[in-house]
Amino acid sequence: MAQSHSLGKTGEQAAIKHLENNGYNILERNWVTGRKEIDIIAEDSNYIVFVEVKTRVKDFKVHPRDAVSVPKQRNIIYAAEKYIKRNDIEKEARFDIISIVADGPKHELEHIENAFYPTL
Repeated sequence: MAQSHSLGKTGEQAAIKHLENNGYNILERNWVTGRKEIDIIAEDSNYIVFVEVKTRVKDFKVHPRDAVSVPKQRNIIYAAEKYIKRNDIEKEARFDIISIVADGPKHELEHIENAFYPTL
């Protein structure tokens, strides 16, 4: 397994733990439609939440939250629309980013709610 893939999986696991500890119900991990993927789909009492997880090591050049480009956002929004329709979801959708900066065994996690909107 490539080191970046392993780092990404470790970051996703930390993100899931964070979400669960904050009362979210995890519905899906790495949900795919066509060539588009959503890292985590979760819900709370008010929202269905589509989460993009970005993990970097501490000497990053671009902060993880800034690595979610407009084209990436469009792909997530497209996939989220498919998920909502396929599962007849009635809740309002929200798009979050969880950025993780790893420093050896420690990490810094930032959960950005409403990181972007489906108006792109």
